[in-house]
Amino acid sequence: MTASAKGARAGGRAGAGGAPRQASLEELGRPLSDLTFVVVDLETTGTAAATSEITEIGAVRVRGGEVLAEMSTLVRPSGPIPALVSVLTGITDAMVVEAPGEAEVVPTFLEFARGAVLVAHNAPFDLGFLRAALERCGYPPPTWEHLDTLRIARRVISRDESPDCRLGSLARLFRSTTEPSHRALADARATVDVLHGLFERLGNLGVHTIEELHDFSARVSPAQRRKRHLADGLPTGPGVYVFRDPQGRALYVGTSRSVRTRVRNYFTASEPRTRMAEMIALADRVDAISCAHALEAEVRELRLIAEHKPPYNRRSRHPERAIYLRLTDEPFPRLSRVRDLRDDAVALGPFTSVRDAQDAADALHAAVPLRQCTGRLSPRVQRPACALADLGHCGAPCDGREDVATYAGHVTAARAAITGDPTPVIDAATRRMDRLADQGRYEEAAHERDRMVSFVRAAARGQRLAALTAITELVAAAPTADAGWDLTVIRRGRLVSAVTVAPGIDPRPWVDAAVASAETVLPRPGPAPCASVAETERLARWLAGPGVRLVRLEGTWSWPVIGAERAAGRFAALTRAATATAGSH
Repeated sequence: MTASAKGARAGGRAGAGGAPRQASLEELGRPLSDLTFVVVDLETTGTAAATSEITEIGAVRVRGGEVLAEMSTLVRPSGPIPALVSVLTGITDAMVVEAPGEAEVVPTFLEFARGAVLVAHNAPFDLGFLRAALERCGYPPPTWEHLDTLRIARRVISRDESPDCRLGSLARLFRSTTEPSHRALADARATVDVLHGLFERLGNLGVHTIEELHDFSARVSPAQRRKRHLADGLPTGPGVYVFRDPQGRALYVGTSRSVRTRVRNYFTASEPRTRMAEMIALADRVDAISCAHALEAEVRELRLIAEHKPPYNRRSRHPERAIYLRLTDEPFPRLSRVRDLRDDAVALGPFTSVRDAQDAADALHAAVPLRQCTGRLSPRVQRPACALADLGHCGAPCDGREDVATYAGHVTAARAAITGDPTPVIDAATRRMDRLADQGRYEEAAHERDRMVSFVRAAARGQRLAALTAITELVAAAPTADAGWDLTVIRRGRLVSAVTVAPGIDPRPWVDAAVASAETVLPRPGPAPCASVAETERLARWLAGPGVRLVRLEGTWSWPVIGAERAAGRFAALTRAATATAGSH
């Protein structure tokens, strides 16, 4: 695979023309020092936002450690303030009788907080009251980005430093110039000092952007954090990363739209998967491959996992273990379970388990009387028939009841059900399910349904793969968020070239360049002859994504009108409903 516009390095990612471009904010993250925060505190008539109201709002707007503005106002509630609340806050009914109502205060606060990240100590409490007030005033539900200093402190401050994470305790720890007093502005000012103290601690832990702060967790061990330097110098654009042990063996392969940010998160963010913590402990270095766009990164990831079989990757490690049901090449063909297709024989699959393959085979045998014995039969040598012939499940070519020409009709019907219309299999299974249901044998009926679904899914999967792998060359383009294009060249179901074209540049010359530099692919037998099944299916999903356009196509790309794809979606919904019903009992 080649990538004509893939000059990404640590400093940025190349666009059309090969010139490096500055990495986006999404890729680099937003530094905490560059963001504006509005630290807010509320006093209320009670603790429940649904039944209580705001009596005071205090807010401080800060950026880069400096206070830009402050806002403070009492708010007149619709009812009296409980005596216990007045004792705690010092706010009485007499103080708020001439104060503005929330309908006047809410628009002022919205303007004050515009474009800022909200910060509060125990943010769910304050934001819950603000949301309720906005709803009462007729404003749409807010989508504030916010930080909770209480939550952050619980991750950073140890009990040796502070007995708890209350605002007063943290204000003393960070030597705040304002003592919290259950008045809104004073508490907001104290929270500002706490916020800056926490930012200083987080900076020492390698957390410098708000994205890293959102992901940060104190459950990450010090030893894990000490390895964060392994992310230094990695590309900021899309690509694949490989964790390696001291001997250079691949431990884990992953992909991201911003490799450096993702790898850094392994050392600064909470990782709930125990095996990932083990992997990081073993890792000695991280290698990265820059890619033109996310699809190329995902394909490279699949190939690297299949090649190196990293112990900490669970999926896609063994594509060679896929199972197929193949019609054998002999006078009286039968279904044979194989893992490799070396010729153009008709095959059903791939399957991920022997059980699914057997279920699909049973469904086909119930509709088409193919022989199920495993020996090779000769039209010149007869042998006794088995019990399946007496039951009507086999035409008994073994004892001469069917000749080669007659038996060929069954083979043609099986081939048509696999590569085209699965209706005969569906109809046969439906008749059996109806009969079993009439007899009250519901579990057996469900088993028949599962067999039928296994066949239909495998047939649909094989037909999708065959349609895409039959195409000599396909060029497609997907629009990017910044009005550029992600170009992809696919040959016989394999990604052979990937290019990203920057906004404002004519993509047509880049299409020609991508095609000219693409990998050569020779036709081979099998449903996914030139790539893994996982790769071809990933390409098919991308091609069906929103906004993707076909630029060039050699040949045709279509599924059978009456093929298995039409039934696959219906039976998938049926299976989900049956699973949900079973889980509820």
